[in-house]
Amino acid sequence: MQRLALFDLDNTLIDLDAAFLLWAEEFAEEHRLGRKAVDHLVKLDRNGLPHRELFFTKVRERFKLSASATELWAAYRRRMPHLVECRPEVMTALAGLRTSGWRVGIITNGTADNQLGKIQRTGLVDVVDGYALSGIEGIRKPDTGLFEIAARRCGMSLADGGWMVGDHPVADIGGGHVAGLRTIWIDRGTRTDREHSPDHVVTDVTYAMDILRAINE
Repeated sequence: MQRLALFDLDNTLIDLDAAFLLWAEEFAEEHRLGRKAVDHLVKLDRNGLPHRELFFTKVRERFKLSASATELWAAYRRRMPHLVECRPEVMTALAGLRTSGWRVGIITNGTADNQLGKIQRTGLVDVVDGYALSGIEGIRKPDTGLFEIAARRCGMSLADGGWMVGDHPVADIGGGHVAGLRTIWIDRGTRTDREHSPDHVVTDVTYAMDILRAINE
């Protein structure tokens, strides 16, 4: 099996939940909503609404805001890349994988401006071989097409196998399986999808990279 490792972005390489909390605190302060509003925003986020536009429609209605849902969502996308961080040990581990002969890519769902901004501002763009963003390509995980694009951007082909690492049971693990990849699931306390069992389960992406480094040692 070739040394191809594809990684999800949000809550895999970066802690989106932590960044969202910072955003929620800023948003509540900006609109003078109070601390209870922060808790409401976090709860609404964790309910897993299918699209941020719907999220901001509910936020606008709840707090009777004058800005439209589209305007609120656009402001969120502009701000979020400035709030996310990639831990130094994650950056170092990614660079180490490439040094040891792995081709490393990012495959993520989300709008082009938001996701590309995160990859660029965190410096992840400098430690991977390529990336595939649903907002640019027009297809989303678990569609195999996005995995194919990510592999190709890394100079590889899905036909020769590889690995997918991510926190979403369906988009990352299920999608990785269908794409012919072995998988490592980042367990963040969510339910597993029994239909798509990962090859390995870890609680942090650095542990996933430890597994990958050990494969050909």
